[in-house]
Amino acid sequence: MTSSIDAGKKTARVALVGNPNTGKSTLFNALAGLNVRTGNYPGVTIEKKVGRCFIPGACCIDLVDLPGTYSLAPRSLDELVAVEVLTDHASNEPPVDLIVCVVNALMLQRNLFLVSQLLELGKPIIIVLNMMDSARSRGVIVNAENLSQALGVPVIPASATKREGLNEVRTEIAKALNSDSKSMEPVSVLPDSFYQITESRRTELNASPLMTNDGDNPLASYLSEKYFVERMLLDRQGAAETRLLQQLGASGKEILERWRQELDSSVGNATEMECNARYDWAKTKLDGVLKRGVETGHRLTDRLDSILTHRLWGMLSFILIMFFIFQSIYTVASWPMDRIDEATGFISDTVASGLDPGMFRSLLTDGVIAGVGGVLIFLPQIALLFFFLAILEDCGYMARASFLVDRLMALFGLSGKSFLPMMSSFACAVPGVMATRVIENRRDRFATIMVAPLMSCSARLPVYLLLISAFIPATGLFGGWISLPALVLMAMYAVGVVVAIPVSLILKWTLLKGETAPFVLELPEYKMPALRVVMTRVWEASRAFVVRAGTMIFAATIVIWFTGFWPGDHARQYEIENRLETDETLYVGDEPSQQALEMESELKQIRTQLLEESLLGKMGHSIEPIVKPLGWDWKIGVGAIASFPAREVIIATLGTIYSLDGDADEEGLIGAIRASKYPDGTPVYTIPVALSIMVFFALCAQCVSTLLVIQRETNSWRWPILSFSYMTLLAYFASMLTYQVGTKFF
Repeated sequence: MTSSIDAGKKTARVALVGNPNTGKSTLFNALAGLNVRTGNYPGVTIEKKVGRCFIPGACCIDLVDLPGTYSLAPRSLDELVAVEVLTDHASNEPPVDLIVCVVNALMLQRNLFLVSQLLELGKPIIIVLNMMDSARSRGVIVNAENLSQALGVPVIPASATKREGLNEVRTEIAKALNSDSKSMEPVSVLPDSFYQITESRRTELNASPLMTNDGDNPLASYLSEKYFVERMLLDRQGAAETRLLQQLGASGKEILERWRQELDSSVGNATEMECNARYDWAKTKLDGVLKRGVETGHRLTDRLDSILTHRLWGMLSFILIMFFIFQSIYTVASWPMDRIDEATGFISDTVASGLDPGMFRSLLTDGVIAGVGGVLIFLPQIALLFFFLAILEDCGYMARASFLVDRLMALFGLSGKSFLPMMSSFACAVPGVMATRVIENRRDRFATIMVAPLMSCSARLPVYLLLISAFIPATGLFGGWISLPALVLMAMYAVGVVVAIPVSLILKWTLLKGETAPFVLELPEYKMPALRVVMTRVWEASRAFVVRAGTMIFAATIVIWFTGFWPGDHARQYEIENRLETDETLYVGDEPSQQALEMESELKQIRTQLLEESLLGKMGHSIEPIVKPLGWDWKIGVGAIASFPAREVIIATLGTIYSLDGDADEEGLIGAIRASKYPDGTPVYTIPVALSIMVFFALCAQCVSTLLVIQRETNSWRWPILSFSYMTLLAYFASMLTYQVGTKFF
């Protein structure tokens, strides 16, 4: 991690922690601005965000946005990372100088559960009382000064979405970092008898010869601290217990069970004891802090939830929302797409007019511009998809959707917790797979990982849009309210969802047997989406797509162009192209003469022959028997093979192929595939062929990045190999079935 700070200055490390849905990430973005670096924590794939802040009156600050957590009793990987960073046990991570805990002003008692655990760590802490605007609108009055006195730490009222209280937060951070006191007295929340027992067990543990710490044993250091001994006794099958068993082996399980029985005999059920003690403590601290006034009007959240979470109306609303998104993707983006198409054509014509016919011009116009330009045209629709997903998540609807589909998910062995990772996969399967960390149950988590890539990600969208635009008529249904192309697009997205049901069931019946974990979810307050947050997500997603188009797709188009260009004698091709461009006698006004038409026909035949005889053509014809049952010709087969590293490469591949053989016309790639014909004159592409291609791409595992992330998340090559194998076979046979059945109707 690089630093731009003067050598004489110290960089403080401030951790931002809080429950999910408290506005923690919004506050992080407001404080850090655009100066944010992302990466992974050492040894795990969990993403970390670090923002460099320059606060007047304080040293330079690295603000760390920790994963949301309900407590410091880690069950999921996200919670474990948060705990290890806060307790300075994350490998290769600097220690934390200050903790900023973000709490929801509307749910103080529950949020103070986490605060009570943070106060036990003995680190300096600041409480940010976020969502004060929502509290006021609900008639809730919070006395921050009284709460500060009760907790013994600074409490700052704020509203991150409206940028209220940010200066006060910065001032308090500077004051805390400039203080001479770098620690505080740990708060005791649980009964004294519990602390006496845990201290006795810690002494016994440290005296064990198996726990000798020679400086090279991080586990011994980890388990010797008071906090982890407490969590080891309280959290059954928790992270601390796992670490103990790693250190002591099978004997550790017997020792730990004996210690827990002794604890239960002294304090009763330890888990119930902790919950009761912490909530009683929170209730005491809130005495004189909260006051509920008269609400102005009905509660918007309750009124909306009466519809959006209703069994019938909620599901209908969900379907309508999803269709509105697909309809908008198809209609709103048409104007910018036309402008990008015009710009691509203008650039190609400009380059062609400035260069003589030859290999270099072919590389630029037929390879780079035709390939990359054919992908960039879909950027507006991809940006719109991410825009709508960001709005749904930021306004609070995504949690409702998870709740709504929990019953449906249970039918195929999953819970509502699997919905968000699967919904995220509609944008990109990589973050979707990573989002499964919030699922504590290993079987549910792995099952979700295996079906998440079936959701149609944004990389599949260009394939759908190309073929739907070319072959699905733009007719309106139900009086023009619903367009047929939008309906087909939604159906393609539904394919992955429908197929995920039997796949998940088979996994839960075979490799991942077990009971479905209970579904517990907090429904956040509805709020207006923060435009800055939404547009930041759209920008990041769009930039990632463009970068990908400029790197992987660029490289692929060069390779495809070269294999389609070599070997071959292009002298006659260049001779005809040069004469058509320079000989004015071949044209009568703007109309080509008969001789010009004959030369254009000869040119097309030469281009087609050269492409057939090229390395690419020979490769394509060798795989044609395999793809023939799907209704594909060799060009489509080559496109599918080339796109296995990344699905969107097929657009660039087809753009390059059809530019090389001269099929491209004034309508670009869509016109080229419409005009493509077999030697006997029959069209290559029909509606069944188009549907066959779309179904194949909807189900096939064509993303190296996703497979690598599956390997990292499961820590095994078994699961990505299984994912690739079953999805490829499934895609092939589903595509063949689609074509064979489709030919009976079209």
